Amino acid sequence: MTAGDPAMSGLLPITDDDATIAAALEDLSVPTLMVSMVHLTGDLSWIRGEVRPLGIYINEVQGFMSPEDQAAVRERALAAIVTHRDNGLPVPPPPGPEVVAEMMRFLIAGEISDEYVPLLLEELELDGIDQRVVDVGDIPDGFHVVVIGAGMSGLLAAIRLAEAGVPYTVVEKNAGVGGTWFENRYPGCRVDVGNHFYSYSFAPADEWTEFFAQQPELQSYFESCAADYGIADHIRFATEVSRASWVDGRWRVEVVTAEGRHDVIQASAVISAVGQLNRPRLPDVEGRDTFGGVAMHSARWVEGTELAGKRVAVVGTGASAFQIVPTIAPEVASLEVFQRSAPWMFPNPHYHDRVGAGVGWAVRHLPYYGRWYRFLLFWPACDGGIEAMVIDPRYPHQDRAISEINDAAREVFSQWMVEQCGDDAELAAKVVPDYVCLGKRTLQDNGSWIGALCRPNVELVTDGIARIEPSGIVDETGTLHEVDVIVYATGFWGNRYLWPMEIVGRDGAVLSEQWGDRPTAHLGVTVPNFPNLFCLYGPGTNLASGGSIIFHSECQVRYVMGCIAALCGGGAASIEVRAEAHDAYNDRLQARMDTMIWTHPSIRHSWYQNDEGRVYILSPWRLVEYWDWTRSPDLAEYEVITSA
Repeated sequence: MTAGDPAMSGLLPITDDDATIAAALEDLSVPTLMVSMVHLTGDLSWIRGEVRPLGIYINEVQGFMSPEDQAAVRERALAAIVTHRDNGLPVPPPPGPEVVAEMMRFLIAGEISDEYVPLLLEELELDGIDQRVVDVGDIPDGFHVVVIGAGMSGLLAAIRLAEAGVPYTVVEKNAGVGGTWFENRYPGCRVDVGNHFYSYSFAPADEWTEFFAQQPELQSYFESCAADYGIADHIRFATEVSRASWVDGRWRVEVVTAEGRHDVIQASAVISAVGQLNRPRLPDVEGRDTFGGVAMHSARWVEGTELAGKRVAVVGTGASAFQIVPTIAPEVASLEVFQRSAPWMFPNPHYHDRVGAGVGWAVRHLPYYGRWYRFLLFWPACDGGIEAMVIDPRYPHQDRAISEINDAAREVFSQWMVEQCGDDAELAAKVVPDYVCLGKRTLQDNGSWIGALCRPNVELVTDGIARIEPSGIVDETGTLHEVDVIVYATGFWGNRYLWPMEIVGRDGAVLSEQWGDRPTAHLGVTVPNFPNLFCLYGPGTNLASGGSIIFHSECQVRYVMGCIAALCGGGAASIEVRAEAHDAYNDRLQARMDTMIWTHPSIRHSWYQNDEGRVYILSPWRLVEYWDWTRSPDLAEYEVITSA
């Protein structure tokens, strides 16, 4: 590639001395380095020799290569980079599709089905073309879109609207952007998807300090995106949508500010980007409001709370507690963790690792290192894990596992947990779940969780909570646990989409009534009776089998922009999904869900389920399927009303 190639723009020339380059290479994924060297040198022997990755596993970025092979590759790469630097060599022309496919197979040490190649080429963006940009055509006078929420998906929608030249307003209830990363500020809060993948495909970052970044850094990333793309000036902060109604072919969006001032915004279309996990759910426990100390939900952390030397209770053992408990355990006087059900966890020794300076250096200087590293994170988290979540009705041990591969995962994960408990058999019995492996959100573990539970000042309580008194928590055995602080890590109202807003559609249809406890949307995006209303991260789109919510949101936003193109260049006044298309899709979704682990009888008390035990939150689809279906809307599935 040449310096003028749009895909290579921003790549800095290499001017560092040999020692600096050698030090940078020590921080890199060697398989990714080898693929980058093909781009730098044009020499295919980098991927055709005997030294190569031996396999791939989520978060294992060295391809199980031996230390000796890694050292040999780094030595060879140093020589190639120095030659490139000293001789001022240009980067060769880009490899063709067949070679790129070979590079993919090399990096994953295996084959890739043809159906994935277009998705992966789009994700890699080696040609410098963002294929997810949609040309909406001519924009009618007065056309305006309201985006509800300035979290990850709301910012994404705003960026795509701005690129297309569509006038828009973002309404955000918080004082800043970031959504969940603005609201969740509890100790230890961090992402559980590698952040070189947990970022917009078109806005990669090279300044991460940890591989799984903590909240302040993630918040800063989204703030930077809002500033870089000029979104902030279009956001009405500290303003909440109370009601939106479809009146005379437009949306009437009623908002209220933090000061109580009411206003109305007229909109041609509304994009809901409110997320699923932003309305905290507190347990319905007798006496909860009588507690005399400090009590707070993890998502509403009270800034400045001093925990050193305090007696603390954490209620819940899900993802938030999994991060809070190891962080605060060393400083508190005592910590009691109340567990309703134990979480499954899988080994990731790198979960708290810092990013070496060489990674950012490689992203800035080595062609496509960042892109291929993103691919290396994406592929094992893509659809490879979904096989272990599909029920095999022929498997004879359904009481403990849904399939042979699922049972193998159960054995590995159980052994990992038990080994960490050492000689404490009582703790081991408490931490190993009693439901099928992968049936709830599976957490990444570097030893910090059970390590914290093994501390002398920490107790794992598995007796249920009977009531709360001014001095603490009374469990079902009648034991009073006296504490100064209660942290509720008890999750969110996941099934209450767009709540507590009132959304009124065509002919007075009320969305909350239409959905009840069974929220559904076509592809998770559009709903019958609600023209020009589009959901991001809507029903049936949460990922529990792998991938990144950002990837999923990019799929949804492209689909929404295709719908907006029908409203703009397509000349439509309204677009509404047909009931038969919506129903057929959701019948297929529920039929697939019945074959998945999340419906197994052993799964109890899951936030995935509604009160009937059905699952309307999760996506059961492979990512490649959902990506394909959302590339553009099939207008035959919609009632399209033209302006005429």
